[in-house]
Amino acid sequence: MGNGILQSISENLQFLLVCAVVIAVIIGVSELFERTVLAKSMVRVRRAQYVTVCGMLGAIAAVLYLFDFSVAFLAPGFYKLDFSEVPVMVGAFYLGPVGGVVVELVKTLLKLAIRGTSTAFVGELANFVVGCSFAVPAAIVYHMNKSKKTAKMSLVAGTLCMAVFGSAFNAIYLIPAFATLYGIPLDVIVGMGTAINPAITSVWTLALFSVAPLNLLKGVLISVPTMLLYKRISKILQNAAQGHRVPESRTEN
Repeated sequence: MGNGILQSISENLQFLLVCAVVIAVIIGVSELFERTVLAKSMVRVRRAQYVTVCGMLGAIAAVLYLFDFSVAFLAPGFYKLDFSEVPVMVGAFYLGPVGGVVVELVKTLLKLAIRGTSTAFVGELANFVVGCSFAVPAAIVYHMNKSKKTAKMSLVAGTLCMAVFGSAFNAIYLIPAFATLYGIPLDVIVGMGTAINPAITSVWTLALFSVAPLNLLKGVLISVPTMLLYKRISKILQNAAQGHRVPESRTEN
């Protein structure tokens, strides 16, 4: 029994370490792009304004995160969709990829504080990483040449990145981690997918036929309201800004 407890503690610590490394890598990559590729196009705001915007958008995202829902015809019930990435995308478009990651992190931490976890933190890690795989590429593309056309292209790029990366990350790490931490055999999890789609016979086919379509659907559900709301919200944020903003290299059309 003692060995079992020690093994469980070890597995949880390993998972938390992976979470920390993943978060650090995502922030590091986003910061690298902001300092190099996007250096001339980034909008600058004072630290207080930056923190306020991230906190406000993160809080809104956390509330939206609480209202998640399953899509039973696509994936097993433990896969959820929600609209919390809309405020994240507003932050990513307004502040850049690092801002999007910070809003995503604030959202996740607030959700854990409010409701805790029912998936041994696997669901929260998945939501954070997959959300960043959408927001970071989209923000990078958008900030390279700000326009409505580029905004649409960036959301398409983000959706595709999320579908590909999210599927691979689920198959390689998240699904096995969920099985280990919960003590559920992988074939039972795969069987949940088989009940929905007979073509699902393995972890990889579960990712391909359930996770990928789910992420494509999520991309559409996030992209549409982002396009409708971003300009309105960004004007409110600009009017409320107290710091000096560096002029943008290109005006949106």
